[in-house]
Amino acid sequence: MQGVVRKLTRSISISRKQTQFRLQVLGFRSYSTDKVFVDIGQPTHASHPQLLKDGEITPGISSEEYILRRKKLLELLPEKSLAIIAAAPVKMMTDVVPYTFRQDADYSYITGCQQAGGVAVLGHDCGLCMFMPEADPYDVTWQGPTAGVDAALDAFKADKAYPLSKLHEILPDMINGSSKLFHNIQTATPAYMKLEAFQKQASCSNVRDLSVYTHQLRWIKSPAELKLMKESASIACQALLLTMMHSKTYPFEGMLAAKIEYECKMRGAQRMGFNPVVGGGNNASIIHYSRNDQKIKHGDLVLMDIGCELHGYVSDLTRTWPPCGRFSSAQEELYELILETSKQCIELCKPGTSIRQIHNHSVDMLRKGLKDIGILSGAGSSSYHKLNPTSIGHYLGMDVHDCSTVSYDCPLKPGVVITIEPGVYIPSSFGCPQRYRGTGIRIEDEVLITETGYEVLTASIPKEVKHVESLLNNFSQNNLRASSS
Repeated sequence: MQGVVRKLTRSISISRKQTQFRLQVLGFRSYSTDKVFVDIGQPTHASHPQLLKDGEITPGISSEEYILRRKKLLELLPEKSLAIIAAAPVKMMTDVVPYTFRQDADYSYITGCQQAGGVAVLGHDCGLCMFMPEADPYDVTWQGPTAGVDAALDAFKADKAYPLSKLHEILPDMINGSSKLFHNIQTATPAYMKLEAFQKQASCSNVRDLSVYTHQLRWIKSPAELKLMKESASIACQALLLTMMHSKTYPFEGMLAAKIEYECKMRGAQRMGFNPVVGGGNNASIIHYSRNDQKIKHGDLVLMDIGCELHGYVSDLTRTWPPCGRFSSAQEELYELILETSKQCIELCKPGTSIRQIHNHSVDMLRKGLKDIGILSGAGSSSYHKLNPTSIGHYLGMDVHDCSTVSYDCPLKPGVVITIEPGVYIPSSFGCPQRYRGTGIRIEDEVLITETGYEVLTASIPKEVKHVESLLNNFSQNNLRASSS
């Protein structure tokens, strides 16, 4: 066990690469020591050779792959149709402080542009046409340069590009020449929705949600995407391992949340995939608990559901453990039920099986197990759904709950990544033996569907009781001795 943990914690070195900040305003160029490059407001091979290889639009994804994505989307779209995809908007925390920007997954998937304000149009005649916001000198002074028309053509490999101010002149003719429109409902903007041509198509019921097609494409990951997802999972696994070792000394939800974020970002993640769930004791029975403000009592379990984002691809895993180092008999009894359910459900992961089928198997297992333990009065009891109202899993990719328009009844295919996350959430008020009340347990793994079955991307994090206890008791103590010497 010690050798496994040492190997895991060293498998990805933490490199501290210094970032050079350069300023470019419209036509002005910024200079590096070796060559001239234009800052377009996001990393490029010229500005960030440590992140992108030559020919990549975003880290790990080449311009050829982006062009292929556009071609595949056009093949799915009906003849003479037009797709309109707006970038995500900037959301404000206060009147002058924005939230950290995250690009809409569909816009990012098609364009590679990681900046707000743009509108992309994809059609059989025009190819990819990008309408780019024009840089305001005031914004450039305060926030830095952004991508414009030149970047759309040169960096994002658009077929055509115009300033956003020209959208009302150019887009209506493109719409009028189309028989059907598809757009990203999640980021729809008045910039094009108020156009008379768009409203006319909408009044004739010729406007549809584009995500039906983009989710179909995003559902099956390319080799380059899978490489990023495996790296994202590896970062999250290492970070959670170190956080588990940290928990015995610092049994506070907030400190564990801070620790996991620190370790993920030190290993290259740009952000967390979602606000970490760190639920100690009864808080673990709240499925998406996010306050993270309580001390974890000695003897209580802590449930941590975490994930990070690496260059647009997210990870998602959960482990539950006793920071004190030992499961109680009641905790272990419940934990073993969840663990066995996890193992059996993972074994079901293969091409042709659906998430719905795996879910139904998990429900049968957990109902029977909870009845045998004495928590449910009958295997068919409706009370089961009070203890676990969740699905066994979901699709994973550019979003945490990825490709939401793809049904859970759809047979899985090689290249699809899902989560398997059985759990039980028993409120302190639930009518069952006292020793089980106020307990939440979830074990979540990422599973890649392969040609022959599956690959667990988060297998490096221990989940057997003996391995978890060994980690907490042996390595936590070793860390304490090392830090005090």
